[in-house]
Amino acid sequence: MLTTQNGSTLIVDIHGMYAADAKRELERLLSRAGKNIHEVVVIHGYSHGQVLKNMVRRDLKHPRIQSKLLSLNEGQTRILLKDL
Repeated sequence: MLTTQNGSTLIVDIHGMYAADAKRELERLLSRAGKNIHEVVVIHGYSHGQVLKNMVRRDLKHPRIQSKLLSLNEGQTRILLKDL
């Protein structure tokens, strides 16, 4: 899982991960994200299957998640975070 920060946004690439591992790592990242982080952009891809995309959009739950926004790019999902 590659993670970069751009201001108050974390960009996370989970290509090539198993869904269970990616879910666990994303939950851990959301728990540890500082209050200066307001958005997480998850790059999951879509052309080689829908498992990661479906996990992020349907199965990923965390108290910090305010909403999930679908992007014009099918290969990524934006997650807006609640303020602490």
